[in-house]
Amino acid sequence: MIRSDRRSWPLAIGLSMLAGYVDAIGFQQLGGYFVSFMSGNGTMLALGLATRDRAVHGVAMLAALLVLFVAGVMAGTLVRLLMPRGGQSAVLAGVAALLALAAAVGGRATLSMAAAMGAANATFERDGEVSIGVTYMTGTLVKIGQHLARVLAGRTRWTWLPYLLLWIGFVAGASLGALGFALWHLAALWGGVAGAMMAALVAWRISRVD
Repeated sequence: MIRSDRRSWPLAIGLSMLAGYVDAIGFQQLGGYFVSFMSGNGTMLALGLATRDRAVHGVAMLAALLVLFVAGVMAGTLVRLLMPRGGQSAVLAGVAALLALAAAVGGRATLSMAAAMGAANATFERDGEVSIGVTYMTGTLVKIGQHLARVLAGRTRWTWLPYLLLWIGFVAGASLGALGFALWHLAALWGGVAGAMMAALVAWRISRVD
């Protein structure tokens, strides 16, 4: 993230907040399954497969979420490859569309939240790799620890701060998502749709300046 254009930092933090918001809603709507935290789903899938008395439904749900997340990453990456200039805004518009599908239809369509979160990770790419992960916070915490160690070693001073803001954004978004779900249930997801559309507009304006 430090090597990325500083104009992208606010967008990245906003998308991290969006990811936390959607994940909190998805977790409650789906009864304890994540739509952005795929490490947690992977652990639960392994437990479900190893424990034979677990419900088959749970294993199938986890597998579907993992597949849809990867499919979202693939779709977002293809858009970025085909649209080098306006790809960011196009990906985020797609994220908004997937979230709108979940909010409007409900039921099994809520699984599209996982595809949306996968696609969101294609927003920031450098040399074919994700430069800023907006949904997986374990890696962000690792970056915070690494850069704080560099501060102690006298190598840098503030390089840890953007990663901390990224993590804070995720936690703040998750808190808002939890509160929104308590008040409006799945309808709270429309707030995520609005957030994704705003992010798409910001990305479009950034691409116009470049």
